[in-house]
Amino acid sequence: MLQEIADGIQKGLSEKTFDGSLKFDCGDDGVVVLADNQASIVDRDTDCTIRISQDNLVKLLTGKLNPMTGVAMGKLKVSGNMGVAMKLGQLLG
Repeated sequence: MLQEIADGIQKGLSEKTFDGSLKFDCGDDGVVVLADNQASIVDRDTDCTIRISQDNLVKLLTGKLNPMTGVAMGKLKVSGNMGVAMKLGQLLG
């Protein structure tokens, strides 16, 4: 499932660029890492980490979960460089 999510993000990166590195940490399900304008499921250190369930990650990427609402409701937690997290909106938009 995470590989499918990474593949979908990668398609979006073909049209836009993402400056910085960001990790979606889905706990036991694994990670999706955006770095060097690539999306992968290989874990590595990143500028920013978003802890989120796999279900909520799908909702976030499909526009069914607003990032600010997600943070306020505790559905996702952001650590590290908040500026990198804010750039995610440009990628999803």
